Amino acid sequence: MTNPYDCITDFIFVENELASADVILVPGANHPQLMEKAVSLFKQGLAPYILPSGGYKPHVGTTEWEYLQNIAVEKGVPEDSILKEDKAQHTLENARFSLEVLKNKGIHPNKVIIVCKAGHSRRALLCYQAEFPKNTEFIVSPVVDRYGITKDNWFLSEIGINRIMTEVEKIGKYFGDFIPNWVQYRYCSTIEDKS
Repeated sequence: MTNPYDCITDFIFVENELASADVILVPGANHPQLMEKAVSLFKQGLAPYILPSGGYKPHVGTTEWEYLQNIAVEKGVPEDSILKEDKAQHTLENARFSLEVLKNKGIHPNKVIIVCKAGHSRRALLCYQAEFPKNTEFIVSPVVDRYGITKDNWFLSEIGINRIMTEVEKIGKYFGDFIPNWVQYRYCSTIEDKS
């Protein structure tokens, strides 16, 4: 029997099969698991660069970028393979400012890997889709965060329910204004394809 909350699980938790990409993107946070996963993918040769993103946060004591970059360097990633975005204050800015960094480096991202917390995967994907070129292919590679929240257990704890339902709310707040532009883009693209 299907549980009533299964549709929330299917919506919030995104994971794709891994493939080679132009860059590994890490939206900012102070969860070491994010950079540990990004480093593992980098060492597997899945992308030549890692781009952590995130500005100063008082609870981190530094920028999220510096926090994540330090982990990558400690794990043996060459500093010239770690790109820098240290201004973003939320996920949409992570995406927007990361794209600016890539453009400034002459990197045109056709395919990217997003390493993010599992419970943040849908919102992260939507943010990067909103900011990156429409033809960019996204591969989401989620990690289990320090709270241990997964698609199989989020509904079993108060913290899991609170965090995932907050994601549902944030998606509604973030993206309501984007939908008309997305529809217009799709409609215009369909017309151009038929001409």
